[in-house]
Amino acid sequence: MLNLSKGIALVITLVLVGIPAALSEINRASFPQGFVFGTASAAFQYEGAVKEDGRKPTIWDTFSHSGFIFDGSNADVAVDQYHRYVEDIQLMKDMGMDAYRFSIAWSRIFPNGSGEINQAGVDHYNDLINALIAQGIEPYVTLYHWDLPQALQDKYIGWLDPQIIKDFSVYAETCFEKFGDRVKHWITFNEPHNFAIQGYYSGFEAPGRCSSILCNAGNSSSEPYIVAHNVLLSHATVADIYRKNYKDKQNGLIGISLDVKWYEPETNATGDIEAAQRAQDFQLGWFLDPLMFGDYPSSMKSRVGSRLPNFTDSESVLLKGSLDFLGINHYTTYYARQNATNSIVDLLNDCVTDAAAYAIQDIALFNISAAFKDGQPIGDRANSIWLYIVPSGMRSLMQYIKEKYGNPLVFITENGMDDPNSIFIPIEDALKDEKRIKYHTDYLTNLLAAIVEDGCNVKGYFAWSLLDNWEWVAGYTSRFGLYFVDYNDNLKRYPKDSVSWFKKFLAST
Repeated sequence: MLNLSKGIALVITLVLVGIPAALSEINRASFPQGFVFGTASAAFQYEGAVKEDGRKPTIWDTFSHSGFIFDGSNADVAVDQYHRYVEDIQLMKDMGMDAYRFSIAWSRIFPNGSGEINQAGVDHYNDLINALIAQGIEPYVTLYHWDLPQALQDKYIGWLDPQIIKDFSVYAETCFEKFGDRVKHWITFNEPHNFAIQGYYSGFEAPGRCSSILCNAGNSSSEPYIVAHNVLLSHATVADIYRKNYKDKQNGLIGISLDVKWYEPETNATGDIEAAQRAQDFQLGWFLDPLMFGDYPSSMKSRVGSRLPNFTDSESVLLKGSLDFLGINHYTTYYARQNATNSIVDLLNDCVTDAAAYAIQDIALFNISAAFKDGQPIGDRANSIWLYIVPSGMRSLMQYIKEKYGNPLVFITENGMDDPNSIFIPIEDALKDEKRIKYHTDYLTNLLAAIVEDGCNVKGYFAWSLLDNWEWVAGYTSRFGLYFVDYNDNLKRYPKDSVSWFKKFLAST
């Protein structure tokens, strides 16, 4: 339960003077008892050791060597957590973190995606999990954080073939068998919306498929929907396996993590309000509607038409309610506006059938947001070109999920901001990350208001990220970490000022 005296004082402050005046007052004790604080990571961004102990290549190994990474880097070493996890766990312990969200690399367990189990990979994750628990840090495990074994991509084009459902299910069940006695929170997929769009619509991320000249193969008009469909059925199948065979004896929960921007209508005009809802339908609703209601949003079905796969009755039953909790990765907020291109969407539905025209239609559906209004940004920008700092979006998003989806159990599985990595910024200056401290303070304050004032069922918060790391196509140009990693000196870890802030925040009771 909420620490009563501090909780009441906070609520009174929020009501009387508004959220900003209460910013300096929040700490761990402000949140309900048992609320989980942790940091998050991904195997490919952290581990390195890409050719060690039986691991074989993934689609991101291939893509990271393809020339599409901003700084020409790759993740062959990353931040070397494969060898330094004991050190990194101590960093979490020193901050007072309760949990660590990490992902298992599929190709460490099944180097070929299926077939023979690699015991060395199993041993590594057993050691990591045991080391976390020994320090009182609870493991939250993601089964798939974008690193599909390359062998399955070569065998049947990975997520585009229904065969992936069976292979993912075998992999997931193996993880339940090997680690489920200690892992009580399983996340099947991280950001399927992101990898469906970036991997199969724009081609900007692995496996780099699209219809444009940027890609060697792909179909932007259909493949994102096929991938998402197979991901959803994979999740539902795995959740069913877990609930039938493991949940009762292991006493764990299974969920999924979805990437979600908040969208504010640019104006009160009907078109902008509808655009904001459509943006959510094609982002959050694309995945959460099937998991909650058994089918895609009606706006997707009507606009995408036959390119959107259908669920059978039995698949809808399998999907509906197939998560014990919802992970939300939230970083930023955009304006939504009625895109002029949308005026031709209905016409395209009626009379155009070729892939190029469908891709034009989807641009209208996906790109109906902007970070600027009347020449002014929606908020201060972090280093990433897409990340604008709008803390109120956290509260609005939690309210939306509560109202539309029946107030499910939610964990904020990622939230954070990045600074630039520049040779012109001395380490001592890079450690002074006041902007990050304000970011977490403001977003946590809005999250607390959603819990205390709005009754949103949120039970945890994971900061992205523990360490500076390899940030996908941004390579090493972006620093999201609470700890600075010196890429020029044996990957030494240095605490930024945000570490001290979190340590103080979490020490309060």
